Amino acid sequence: MLSWPEINIKIIIRVIGFLLMFEGIFMFFGIPIALYYSGDRCDPLIISGIICILSGLALSILTKNAKGKHIGKREGVIIVTTSWIIISLFGTLPFILSGTITSFTDAFFETVSGFTTTGATILTDIEVVPKGILFWRSITHWIGGMGIIVLSVAILPILGIGGMQLFVAEIPGPTLDKLHPRIAHTAKRLWGIYILLTFAETAFLMFGGMDLFDGLCHAFGTMATGGFSTQNTSIANYSPYIQYVITVFMIFAGTNFTLHYIALHGNILKVFKNDEYRAYIYLIAAVTIIITISLILKRNMNFEESFRESIFQTVSIITTTGYITADYLIWPGLLWLILFLMMFVGGCAGSTGGGIKVMRQLLLFKNSWIELKRLLHPNAIIPVKLNGKGVSQEIIFKVMAFFLIYIIIFAFGTMFMSLFGLDFETSIGATIATLGNIGPGLGDVGPVGNYAAIPAAGKWFLSFLMIIGRLELFTVLVLLSPAFWRR
Repeated sequence: MLSWPEINIKIIIRVIGFLLMFEGIFMFFGIPIALYYSGDRCDPLIISGIICILSGLALSILTKNAKGKHIGKREGVIIVTTSWIIISLFGTLPFILSGTITSFTDAFFETVSGFTTTGATILTDIEVVPKGILFWRSITHWIGGMGIIVLSVAILPILGIGGMQLFVAEIPGPTLDKLHPRIAHTAKRLWGIYILLTFAETAFLMFGGMDLFDGLCHAFGTMATGGFSTQNTSIANYSPYIQYVITVFMIFAGTNFTLHYIALHGNILKVFKNDEYRAYIYLIAAVTIIITISLILKRNMNFEESFRESIFQTVSIITTTGYITADYLIWPGLLWLILFLMMFVGGCAGSTGGGIKVMRQLLLFKNSWIELKRLLHPNAIIPVKLNGKGVSQEIIFKVMAFFLIYIIIFAFGTMFMSLFGLDFETSIGATIATLGNIGPGLGDVGPVGNYAAIPAAGKWFLSFLMIIGRLELFTVLVLLSPAFWRR
């Protein structure tokens, strides 16, 4: 007989109520933008913000007597998963009320794509969308980038609720070094670095000719590794200076944020001694060199243009940002095949990037290499090491399990999407681009395409892939396990 576990429902509702109020406040940030650009309506943002705040306030009032100050593992997983769905549902309001997107399915897809920092869009003409709505669209990236839950754990102590389990469930990647013994201080420091880098990039972009609106929107998309642009051509029509600035900050965004903290405190050598960071930089360099040489030889492009297009697309794909400066599908087949394989890499653990993560890839490679050594020396004890420290077999098994499940979901997703009559390229492209939170994929959803023509059922499925990809698979899939619901 199934015995249901004790779950503190009131705590869950109270936290979600708080997050809705937080979302409503962020909706108001687009009002000055809408007012500045004559002719833009701001009432959709005002009404949407009020609905979110009042809904959140009502939930908070109803659960003000919630018992218990600590969130357990079950509550943490439920809050993280349900909050992304609920916040995305409410996030559709500005799109629908403004008439920018009339279909609820399309509005939900666009909002989920924003909060999960995927950058997949159904909009066919971005430049006609009201500026206030475009700003909200970019803000969804910025909130989702570091994780709305991570921000909440910095403020949850005000509500008398500890947020450790939320932090563990939300942080993108298998590990994140704590910067402070108290989790709230850790979250605050991470967000401080996130804000600092965002405004630094905005300043550099404005120096290159962007106005404040475009600078902020593209900085939001870069630091969140999201990819929503205010232009139909993404970054392609901007100057080489702008493209190089965004490239550098995409690299920053795909780096473990604890390394930024270490670098800001002057210990740069420690950053370059980090195994994952070195693998991340070496991979970007190797792929960039290969593509640059190929573009020079095969397409007769000059060195600077070849290098710029190569490093931009390489970094954009590996960090799962999804900005584009070129249609990589018209490159020689080997090159876009390499970029497709890079879609399975992802950023570093503890970054805003999606995907499998460089650390998991590195541990898999190291374990495979050591298994070859063990074949030659069966009696030798050869541990897998990362940053000079041994990695437990339990972690290796978890990494292998994650990788296997990831590939299974990718294969199933490709088959499922093909049922809608999509060609093979589009099916695999849409699946990996949403599961890895990348945005542009292959085929009809490639760098110059979008997701508008995907059937409604396909968009709901891809929305599900975006959520489980952003929440690292296990956080969502564990809810489907019977063991989760037993005592």
